[in-house]
Amino acid sequence: MKDKYKKYIDYIAKDIELPYFNYMRDHYGLKQEEMVMVLSKVYNQPVTIEGNRVYNTNGNEIYYEDSDGYWYKEEYDTNGNLIYRETSRGVIRDYR
Repeated sequence: MKDKYKKYIDYIAKDIELPYFNYMRDHYGLKQEEMVMVLSKVYNQPVTIEGNRVYNTNGNEIYYEDSDGYWYKEEYDTNGNLIYRETSRGVIRDYR
């Protein structure tokens, strides 16, 4: 990857706001493969995108967003247990 392009992806990862998919499309016009690169930076791990869901390397869903802008994000411990969930409606649950 060219250095200038890498810096662009890094910039977007620092600039991005929730809801992620809407923001990346509306503000940057990113393609799905670019969204994967940006969200991998945001989550500091490789991710995959299937439709409107983002998964970590263990196959856990870590982000969801619908077309109306509703979203939730989740965090898991090293054993794959859900430890945190936050939604766009202000619901925050800490399962630790």
